[in-house]
Amino acid sequence: MPLYLTSSPCDDDVPAGCGLPCIFFHRNGFVENLRRHVAPGGRFLAIAAWKDDHARNDEMALTFAGCFSYHGMGFTRVDVLDSRNAHRAAALVAAADVILLAGGHVPTQNAFFRELGLRALLADRERVVMGVSAGSMNAADVVYAQPEEPGEATDPGYQRFLPGLGLTQRNILPHYHMVRDNVIDGMRLFEDVTFADSHGQTFHALADGSYILQEGGRATLYGEGWVIRDGVMRKLQEDGESCPL
Repeated sequence: MPLYLTSSPCDDDVPAGCGLPCIFFHRNGFVENLRRHVAPGGRFLAIAAWKDDHARNDEMALTFAGCFSYHGMGFTRVDVLDSRNAHRAAALVAAADVILLAGGHVPTQNAFFRELGLRALLADRERVVMGVSAGSMNAADVVYAQPEEPGEATDPGYQRFLPGLGLTQRNILPHYHMVRDNVIDGMRLFEDVTFADSHGQTFHALADGSYILQEGGRATLYGEGWVIRDGVMRKLQEDGESCPL
């Protein structure tokens, strides 16, 4: 199962007349790698993070399907899995050739994935899976739900480690450049919160446009990324580079 763990694959610098709000980043070999795995004419399933926000979910699915089509990987069918059709989750997942795990709030999405029984549904056959932001985080066996909303960093009842989909052992921290200076509940998100949580753990922080591709039992980091382990953060490589993990 080829698994793409992205921070955000969306490039907002779109050509004139494209008609899409974004396209996929070409840098770091992203489109080139996708074309190795995604044949035109398949079925696409976007699994929502906000199960009841139907308008947002439809727009998200059409945007990502449009990106695939723009890059020559169009689909014959596009479906969204949210609260409208959760009862059909098994059939929708089984029929899909490419599955997108959407971005959103990690614990909220995690609860919906567990409600669907998605971990078991994704274990049945080969397909391409792409995580975006929270979707990449929830793909892990044990998910690190980095505090994000006010109150989460100081709430003793907030669960920072959750059961995930079991598609990877990698814990992804997306949008590094965007969130690296964030302060939550009076604490620095990385230095005071995440570094402390990394003792006995390994996290990979990614810039937008960077991603981890897991295939054939190997994982490769493409683009700018960092590793955080036991309270220490170090840069692994620059944009345009790749390395095995």
